[in-house]
Amino acid sequence: MASEPQGGLTEYIQHHLHHNTVSLGDSPFMQIHLDSLVVAFLLGALFCLWFWLKARKATSGVPSKGQAFVEIIVEFVDTQVKDTFHGDRRTLTPLALSIFMWVTFLNAMDLLPLDAPSWTVKEMAGIEAMHHTFFRWVPTADINTTVGLALAVFFIVLGHGMQAKGALGFGKELMTSPFHAHNPVVVAILVPFNFLLNVVEYLSKPVSLAMRLFGNMYGGELVFMLIAGLFAGWISFLPGVIFNTAWAIFHILIILLQAFIFMMLTIVYIATAREHH
Repeated sequence: MASEPQGGLTEYIQHHLHHNTVSLGDSPFMQIHLDSLVVAFLLGALFCLWFWLKARKATSGVPSKGQAFVEIIVEFVDTQVKDTFHGDRRTLTPLALSIFMWVTFLNAMDLLPLDAPSWTVKEMAGIEAMHHTFFRWVPTADINTTVGLALAVFFIVLGHGMQAKGALGFGKELMTSPFHAHNPVVVAILVPFNFLLNVVEYLSKPVSLAMRLFGNMYGGELVFMLIAGLFAGWISFLPGVIFNTAWAIFHILIILLQAFIFMMLTIVYIATAREHH
């Protein structure tokens, strides 16, 4: 049952859209969303612990169900990397696996009861404390989280490009492609156009990664909040249960699909950065 504040559904949604924020200064850039940070860190640690335990106990004989499940995930990710990237994938497959599993874990928090944090605070400190305590536990519904992930991928892509072509070769490619010429004068004229197009292309990658993941998860979270409003009345309670169940089942597909897209685009961007023009 949704712990809806007295202001109705609007105030209920506004309450759930607030982050647990720690301020380090007056600037908006000095605001840390503690809830997103803590949940993302714990889920990342959970993923590492889970796979480390399964790898530590792995056997060459008949695998356990847990080991078989982990092996299926690893093989699935490695197949996607092998089909997309044709170079040495010893470091790329672990990166793709980490991205896929971590983003899946972050997205899956949207399937947990929306009001669980509020209910916990209410039971421990009372209803007044609940109204003044904020905690959003879907990190990927926070633009800060998705931008952070996208920027990390962006710098990894730049690193792969420089590793494959060298710093000078990478810089030369920014100036001389996609428009090529043999005349030195024409080459000089094309330099600012090539550089501008390449900068736009590179900057569009983290923007598209961040906004796609954020938009889908933020929209899904809003739908859950709207459905939760149906639980406030006895007449709408049963439709609320039906809608919530249907949306949750459909949302599982969105959760996995968004993690897969984020992983695949990362692989494609790295493969593209390592290509020589």
